[in-house]
Amino acid sequence: MNTLKAEKRDMTIKAKKLRREGFVTGCIFGREISESIPLKMEKGEVDRLLKTEGKGGRIRLEVDGKAYDALIKEVDYNPLKGLVDEIDFQALVSTEKVHSSAEIHLVNADKIIAGVPQQMLHEVDFKALPAALVEKIELDVGDLKVGDTIRVKDLDIARDKDVDITTDPEATVVTVTEVRAAAEAGSDEESETAEEA
Repeated sequence: MNTLKAEKRDMTIKAKKLRREGFVTGCIFGREISESIPLKMEKGEVDRLLKTEGKGGRIRLEVDGKAYDALIKEVDYNPLKGLVDEIDFQALVSTEKVHSSAEIHLVNADKIIAGVPQQMLHEVDFKALPAALVEKIELDVGDLKVGDTIRVKDLDIARDKDVDITTDPEATVVTVTEVRAAAEAGSDEESETAEEA
């Protein structure tokens, strides 16, 4: 489990000033925390964490020497600079179900012989105990054919008795559509002749 160090933030200092000084602001909240604790974290540490963890990721958060088993609840990016402005965490309690989401990644899409996979859903929302949390779903679509569709209810996570799916079980995750023949075939042939030449 990844560890991130944070400090309690002095609320008299504006978030904008902290960001200029190389910090990311945020907070941690949870059932066993009476009121949310404002935080500041070093930007470099947050960037390193977000290379391997995203929203829904489970980490160890150390705040001024106290460790929390925490879930990344929100990551707010500055759209102009593409940098993280704020990151919020939920402290986990082993006996309490929490709301989270798992990203869906298609695997073996290049093995589909006829047709193109269209991913309609990129994440699934659910409730689960901390021990059953899932951050990423790898969906093997290599055996799919044109016309095949996978819905939320078909995913392994939907069959996990420790997980309560909150996304519509009938929602389409991925469907395989036919390749538009005429226009694309023409451009394919052109590129092949160019390669042969």
